[in-house]
Amino acid sequence: PCRDFLPRGSGIVTRRPLILQLIFSKTEYAEFLHCKSKKFTDFDEVRQEIEAETDRVTGTNKGISPVPINLRVYSPHVLNLTLIDLPGITKVPVGDQPQDIEYQIKEMILQFISRESSLILAVTPANMDLANSDALKMAKEVDPQGLRTIGVITKLDLMDEGTDARDVLENKLLPLRRGYIGVVNRSQKDIDGKKDIRAALAAERKFFLSHPAYRHMADRMGTPHLQKVLNQARSLPFPLPLTGQLTNHIRETLPSLRSKLQSQLLSLEKEVEEYKNFRPDDPTRKTKALLQMVQQFGVDFEKRIEGSGDQVDTLELSGGARINRIFHERFPFELVKMEFDEKDLRREISYAIKNIHGVRQVPATGLFTPDLAFEAIVKKQVVKLKEPCLKCVDLVIQELINTVRQCTSKLGSYPRLREETERIVTTHIREREGKTKDQVSSWGAPHPPH
Repeated sequence: PCRDFLPRGSGIVTRRPLILQLIFSKTEYAEFLHCKSKKFTDFDEVRQEIEAETDRVTGTNKGISPVPINLRVYSPHVLNLTLIDLPGITKVPVGDQPQDIEYQIKEMILQFISRESSLILAVTPANMDLANSDALKMAKEVDPQGLRTIGVITKLDLMDEGTDARDVLENKLLPLRRGYIGVVNRSQKDIDGKKDIRAALAAERKFFLSHPAYRHMADRMGTPHLQKVLNQARSLPFPLPLTGQLTNHIRETLPSLRSKLQSQLLSLEKEVEEYKNFRPDDPTRKTKALLQMVQQFGVDFEKRIEGSGDQVDTLELSGGARINRIFHERFPFELVKMEFDEKDLRREISYAIKNIHGVRQVPATGLFTPDLAFEAIVKKQVVKLKEPCLKCVDLVIQELINTVRQCTSKLGSYPRLREETERIVTTHIREREGKTKDQVSSWGAPHPPH
């Protein structure tokens, strides 16, 4: 029997990833990870729970979240298979959606399609230019050879009269190793009118058989063929030998997956061996652990300043990037704001030269400003740089201290160690701050230190 339980509607409906696990069982029911104690036998209630759970996390005003909904469907009419329904790419934020909604959704999708063991269904409407397909573009990024991408073309019945997608479906326009399959889904009007899925499949079959551009390949089109291509069992009950693209893909990826699991197993066995004789009160282990944490703090701090690391902040500038901006944007901006009057400067230079010569006649022509006059004028101008320089030092120091706090977050399990580490490093930074400010303040002094 066909079950209709995924929400449908206008705009963005899938606002959280839905991980759907199909599990062969003698009885038919569904259960959610977030309410595992309840078994759903009415699949209309399953749809309502998906919508309600989406709203619980994202709100009712089109918000999104990368936290998945986990749904298991047990049935005698399914094969053991995991499907992941992901949000469609949205360009313009609406409602409570963030301004970078397109970036967030793409990151959410990449998290799943980057896995080498996954097949990618790149769904594209037939009434749009295939070259502009976001789904195919993202699939190409993670699967450049097209080894695990299947193109799915929808809305073939909505194309302008006189046009068709024959070249696409015959794999001639933008070829994929696994090709393209065309489907005709129910319209929103059909869904609102409770059109039966079986009736929709019959209408889809009729569409391909009667269309002059598609009837010669009608047997390779439609939702039933897509199901067959993904995974086809010869007969139930399960398990029996499987054929189809998913099975082939599993067969291809199994050796590398097995190798990876064996490697992880050896690593875990080695780690278990190390902890067999572990004594919590062993002072040498405590010392080693302490040194490792302090060393890791140093590595993390250096990475945040130098610009490499395993945790990259995507929300704002931090660490070395912020310090770089302080030096190259904020500091020059403060210098540009300084008031400068050329007439006053020329007047000061003139007075300085005359005062240097005293009662002597100032030469009518001179190639160079007298050293004493030059030094007096320059010192006066350099002093004006003191305030923006000190401000720059304050900003850099504050960012260094923030970076220290970020790096000590890994020591959260040891509050005293974290506190002491922050204190020692921050004290050192403050000492360097004092020396730096002394150096800045000495500029323009009568006898600057060497």
